[in-house]
Amino acid sequence: MRKVLIFVFGILVVYSCSKENTNTMYVNGNIKGLKKGTLYLQKQQDSLIISVDSIHVSGTEKFVLTDEVTSPEMYFLTLGNGIKKIAFFGEKDTVHISSKLDKFELKAKITGSKNQDLLDKFLEIKKKFSNQNLDLIKEEFEARKSGVQDSIDLVTKKLKNLNRRMYLYTTNFAVNNADFEVAPYIALTELVNANIRLLDTINSSLSPEIKNSKYGKQLNVFIETINRTEKE
Repeated sequence: MRKVLIFVFGILVVYSCSKENTNTMYVNGNIKGLKKGTLYLQKQQDSLIISVDSIHVSGTEKFVLTDEVTSPEMYFLTLGNGIKKIAFFGEKDTVHISSKLDKFELKAKITGSKNQDLLDKFLEIKKKFSNQNLDLIKEEFEARKSGVQDSIDLVTKKLKNLNRRMYLYTTNFAVNNADFEVAPYIALTELVNANIRLLDTINSSLSPEIKNSKYGKQLNVFIETINRTEKE
């Protein structure tokens, strides 16, 4: 009878813990080539980067880190003194990160986070816009070097159009993914200098749940601050 009671009590404890930790994020993975060192799980709190968990790795490339995620947000997997960091969108359940010691950020592969999947898609297109921007900057340099005003004006127009296209693409991407926290995050990181109408468009498209998320609240405060400043 005693054994039965102990078994039942054990089940209740496990059930209770699982109910209490429904927002737990497990970050696991492996860093190829890492034999010894400390990995930190970090996130931004106000203006500071804080560590929420850490693990000392010795003789193994695998690791597991955890945190309670009340609202999906950006985290950092940091190695040692902080020079090497992998940024990723953290959310409850399991996020898997694999990489290589010599190319810590470049070779990072992240799975298990829907927000991260969407962010990766966005960054892929953003990279194409950035490459076009670099080409136009080079073209502008050559135009100014030649001193031909028509050529300078043409490149300037191209740069403005590219910037406008990037803003519109970013807005559409956020609106099309308004049910995910990545939408207000992208607005806050990519559109701070854009016309406030674009920010309003994204904000009004967010679902109630996303409006109440960390970045949803920050976006709303940011828009309110701009409106208040313009009135003053």
